[in-house]
Amino acid sequence: MKTIQFELNGEAASVSVMPEESLLGALRETLGLTGTKFGCGAGYCGSCTVIMDGEAVRSCITQATDAEGSAVLTIEGLAKNGSLHPLQDEFMKLDALQCGYCTPGMIMNAYGLLLNNPEPSREEVIIAMDENLCRCGVHTRIIQAIQNAGKRMTKTVMP
Repeated sequence: MKTIQFELNGEAASVSVMPEESLLGALRETLGLTGTKFGCGAGYCGSCTVIMDGEAVRSCITQATDAEGSAVLTIEGLAKNGSLHPLQDEFMKLDALQCGYCTPGMIMNAYGLLLNNPEPSREEVIIAMDENLCRCGVHTRIIQAIQNAGKRMTKTVMP
């Protein structure tokens, strides 16, 4: 076991992990943050996406020890003071989710995109979201929700 320290959703965190344990396992099983989902376990579907040091990463293929000293943001950390983040709000407004299983990963991947490109074109959103799999078929609404949120995020300072 190794104890790692990092920032989690804006707060100091410390967790003991096995050397081969994934960040996803540490988040879900040890820390109880179940918003991040296990999908494929191989980094292909995107259900486990979190933000680490400002970049979207697949937590199922990221070792927990890689988070040592990093800033990690999960879906639970997006809402602030009882207010949804613009991405969460736009996904709800546009009904860009159905079963909701892939939604946390979609939102976190979109957040990573918007950090680097606050007003992406439709094509840029499609390319960035291509590896987040959703079987419910709401892709058009997802694209619109991301673009709307990007516009809102440029008008306000939100994490």
